This record gives sequence, C-alpha cells and structure tokens, in this order.
Amino acid sequence: MPGREALPSTLKRSSKKAQDTWVKTHDSAVETYGEGRRAHQTAYASLKHSFEKVGDHWEEKGRKGPSDKQASRGAGRKPAATAGGVDAKASKQHLYDVAKKLDIKGRSSMNKNELVDAIQKANNRKTAQARS
Repeated sequence: MPGREALPSTLKRSSKKAQDTWVKTHDSAVETYGEGRRAHQTAYASLKHSFEKVGDHWEEKGRKGPSDKQASRGAGRKPAATAGGVDAKASKQHLYDVAKKLDIKGRSSMNKNELVDAIQKANNRKTAQARS
C-alpha cells in the first residue's frame, strides 16, 4: 500500500514536510521489507529524527537526531522502550515548554523523565480525542 494511503491520522494533521518524510521512508521500506509492521516502524524511526509528537500532530524538532533509546539503537537490535514520539533527548527546558503548550498540570515540579511521561500521556489523550 502506498504511503499516502497508509498515512496515520497524526500525520494527516501535520506539516507536508512531516508527511513527505514518512511517506518516502515508508514506500522505500515497503520495497525492501514488504508492507506491514516493519515498514511502518522504519517510517516512524525516520520521522522521529526530525520531528516530535506534540499533542495530536508532529512538529519539527530544533535539532536532528534520534529521539529516544530505541531510535538510537537501529534496526535489528533488541527492542528498548520508546517515548512515543516525544523527543526524550531534548533539554528539560524544551520538554517544559512542550508541557506548557499541552497545559500539563504540575510541570514545574517534574524532572525530565516525568515530563517525558506526562507529555506522552497528554499526546495519547489528544490523539484519541482527535480520532473520535
């Protein structure tokens, strides 16, 4: 299935650049691995190098690079926990700013890991709301 037809809803609400990144990688991965989970994982891994999930869509990151431990590992390695599109390697200040944008309560007293978890939960809620 071509990437434009398989485009996830969060990407449909994102910039054309984010959509193009996912589609191009997805279509290339389908040629290599076939349609399915691995093609989608590869497309998301590519997307997460330049974009982060904020609420129900993806926004360009201030820097390029892997967003979490799993993205740093590469393909074929033992899976590690992901941050669900949150740029877990970003500065605490950046995470605080994202939490503020998402109106996360108690953010000023959270450490970096707590901010990542809270943003991930807020993103999941916003995505679920947008889908219903």
